[in-house]
Amino acid sequence: QVQVVESGGGLVQAGGSQRLSCTASGLTFDDYAMGWFRQAPGKEREGVSCISWHGGSTYYADSVRGRFTISRDNAKNTLYLQMNSLKPEDTAMYYCAADPASASGYCPGSWFVPEYNYWGQGTQVTVSS
Repeated sequence: QVQVVESGGGLVQAGGSQRLSCTASGLTFDDYAMGWFRQAPGKEREGVSCISWHGGSTYYADSVRGRFTISRDNAKNTLYLQMNSLKPEDTAMYYCAADPASASGYCPGSWFVPEYNYWGQGTQVTVSS
């Protein structure tokens, strides 16, 4: 049984930093690309970032590029999202996802589409102004 669990959310002031973590079990972690998504109230789920199985390829949404960094530690089955210079508009539920469909360990061109096979329950990030 695959389990994906996010942690690290909370309340932070604008301009601050926060690091999210995601652990995955029940799958061969380093077989899969991993992604972060977020969803604000009343909005659609949007892709934030994706990382290939080996960590050598990363992708970001324009809204977070230069402020967020995705990384992974395959030995620990853990994915990270370092978020710096946070803005109130970054407030959302953040989700970790594994295995973008049919991508064989790499982030597909459609990595930002929420068509991943495994999802966590999310962790809330709230940025106060």
